[in-house]
Amino acid sequence: MQSDIRFLRAGHYPGLTDQVDYAYAAVVTAPRTVFTAGACPLDAEGATVAPGDYAGQARQVMRNLEAALAGAGASLSDVVKTTVFVVSPRQGDLVAAWDVVREAFGGHDAPSTLLGVAALGYTDQLVEVEAVAVVR
Repeated sequence: MQSDIRFLRAGHYPGLTDQVDYAYAAVVTAPRTVFTAGACPLDAEGATVAPGDYAGQARQVMRNLEAALAGAGASLSDVVKTTVFVVSPRQGDLVAAWDVVREAFGGHDAPSTLLGVAALGYTDQLVEVEAVAVVR
């Protein structure tokens, strides 16, 4: 059975602005769904990489997310939703992390939520990304 994934993009729905660079929603009918825990900026030894560097941590997070998805038989192109957590009240810090996440996905435009939060679970951790993927 093939999965059916359709992204609802900006500009196609009454009342929703077309001035955003993301899909508003994803509609999925699929045989298998993968839910990831939040990918953290940890190296293979469990140390937090790039303390104080939003973009550096986001790069490690995306490497770890790709590895977790691969372990579940999925890839970034199977992701239908992400949530990006960034420890900061400043929009510029959120954007620094988001730019790395967005680049990792390339032309794959899954809906995402970007949040500034007070703290995350590991010492010096600034970025975390969780994802839902549908394996086609």
